[in-house]
Amino acid sequence: MNDQIQRFLFEDTNVRGEIVTLEQAHAEVMDRHDYPPAVTRQLGELLAAVALLTETVKLDGTMSIEVRGKGPLSLLMAESNPGGELRAIARLDEEATLPAEDAGFSELVGEGQVTITLDPRGGHRYQGIVALNRDSLAGCLEDYFAQSEQLPTRLWLADDGQRAGGLLLQRLPEEALNQDEDAWERTVHLASTLSETELLAVEQRELLHRLYHEESVRVFEPKALRFACTCSRERIAGALLSLGREELHDILAEQGGIATQCHFCHTRYEFTVAEVEAMLEDPEEPPTLH
Repeated sequence: MNDQIQRFLFEDTNVRGEIVTLEQAHAEVMDRHDYPPAVTRQLGELLAAVALLTETVKLDGTMSIEVRGKGPLSLLMAESNPGGELRAIARLDEEATLPAEDAGFSELVGEGQVTITLDPRGGHRYQGIVALNRDSLAGCLEDYFAQSEQLPTRLWLADDGQRAGGLLLQRLPEEALNQDEDAWERTVHLASTLSETELLAVEQRELLHRLYHEESVRVFEPKALRFACTCSRERIAGALLSLGREELHDILAEQGGIATQCHFCHTRYEFTVAEVEAMLEDPEEPPTLH
């Protein structure tokens, strides 16, 4: 299975981990856009990261990670949910020069911030924000966990343009579980020997064995991941209604209807004048499906 996430923990310690590999989902995200290679790599890393972080929280809803910067790459965004559905998008500044193929995270994004949003189906939305003070996405996300969650967390992310991978280690606060005082430092040190090629190409259980064959590791059943977009005609209609009656009428007068498409999957949605007027008269009534 090329698209999956694997949870594991070290017995008699308070250290847990996850490892993710994305190939088909990676291809489905990237094939819908024409990103430069440097942008593909950063977006792939973000796609792996959002899958890893979603597994660390118990959330019945959506997690998103949004990177906004002042560099040529103005936006990176990825979303995930507990069902293993992923989507992602990047946006380049229209006036920026195309980045070099080997451009790194800091060069692409510049100054800015990472926003992590937890949006449960029921309950209140939560957002955590951290500045882009590190040279890599992984480093910035480690800062987020240190500042917002106060959980020691290490991340290794990689993307070769065809697939993405990631490894996460986290030390939980339950010190009573820990019977090995050196477990955190040792497991992090061993993970730091991992090459990007190994992270991307070696099967997950084999990779864990290579790193931790002298440790007592409990490995859970893997979970499948896939690309899926949450857009729908109803959600697009709701976004249009948020523009307000006056602006919608101006668009209808100019264009004779409304055509738009989802930025993530490029699905096209069209609304006639009659459909928009019906939406304005009864916003609670779902628009006719075409």
